[in-house]
Amino acid sequence: MKIDWNNRYATIAIYAFFVICASILLYLGMSQISEIKASISSMIGTLQPFIIGGTLAYILNFILKFYEEKVLSHEYFKNVKEKAKRGIALVFTYITAGIITYLFIQFVLPQLVESIVGLANNIPQYVNDASNFVNDLMQNLNLQPEYLNLLSNKFDEMVSYIITIVTNMVPVIGNLVVTITSSILNIIIGIIVSIYILIDKEKFMALGRKITCAIFSESKAKFILRLATQSNRTFSRFLGGKILDSFIIGILTFVILTIFKMPYILLISVIVGVTNIIPFFGPFIGGIPAAIIILFVSPIQALWFILIIVVIQQIDGNIIGPKILGDSIGISAFWILFSLLVATKFMGFAGMVIGVPLFAIFYSIIKELIEDKLAKKGLPIETEEYGKKFIK
Repeated sequence: MKIDWNNRYATIAIYAFFVICASILLYLGMSQISEIKASISSMIGTLQPFIIGGTLAYILNFILKFYEEKVLSHEYFKNVKEKAKRGIALVFTYITAGIITYLFIQFVLPQLVESIVGLANNIPQYVNDASNFVNDLMQNLNLQPEYLNLLSNKFDEMVSYIITIVTNMVPVIGNLVVTITSSILNIIIGIIVSIYILIDKEKFMALGRKITCAIFSESKAKFILRLATQSNRTFSRFLGGKILDSFIIGILTFVILTIFKMPYILLISVIVGVTNIIPFFGPFIGGIPAAIIILFVSPIQALWFILIIVVIQQIDGNIIGPKILGDSIGISAFWILFSLLVATKFMGFAGMVIGVPLFAIFYSIIKELIEDKLAKKGLPIETEEYGKKFIK
């Protein structure tokens, strides 16, 4: 029977039917949430080698492009076929990744673990010294008893929080090592998958474009592909640039802290370098716990560290960062803070790293859609035009 969509009651009945079906499906989904989570976890576990392989391929693609575009583009390799160049670049890429991994495991990781264990063992002495210092300071200030109790309680809370963080670092590293060891087979398969992806990356991209063009109309397909290209450019520029920028900042911090003979140099350099990946607020997130760690050893050195880290971040923000990153994010500080808070809530530390570029991609898509709608209506697309003058 053909439905008369112009009939008001028929239209209402059809929409009501779809709403009821959607409500039933939602209820069934919510009531079986544990089974759904288990199924998703099982699916992710099955696809883990491919997830690892795709992630490795995306990260190693930066090194591969460097060898293909900067090294193998030399006139010396002009007679080498493209497939041979790809093979040579792949070999160099995985050799480079292997050397970096070996150097980290051989030299950085043992010293990092040693620093964390040493810090955890020395915490009782540091806490005792800090407590004596704070008590002497409060007595010299001649504060009223209620203020002394308040400050003492807050100090005890801060110390307990720091002790919890530091003592949990060792189990976290241990669990990470166990997880990596137990997933060694998936990692090996993931490496093989990443090789296949990098070998035929152009074919995979062409296949994605082919499927998009087959499913959507020509105009929508062009729009989707343009957004995909723009999103990949935003994400890759940010991720690659931030990793390079953070590596430079970590090395610079290590050199300067060595010159000033700071305690726990490697641990603090790693904290500063890793948290520097977080946009805008990374220096504060890494600098505060590092300063607290040094504060336990020497308050004077902690003050010097704060001054050093401010200088380093000024160099990064005004010289190194703009040279490497440029304006790769393209969103304001407000939206950076918003995306960090939301992404961290759902994805933890990974959300801090990739939350901002993901939001920047989402922001650019919404911006593109809105500006396209406004252009079709013959309205201005500049936000400034919608101020008081436009309303009047």
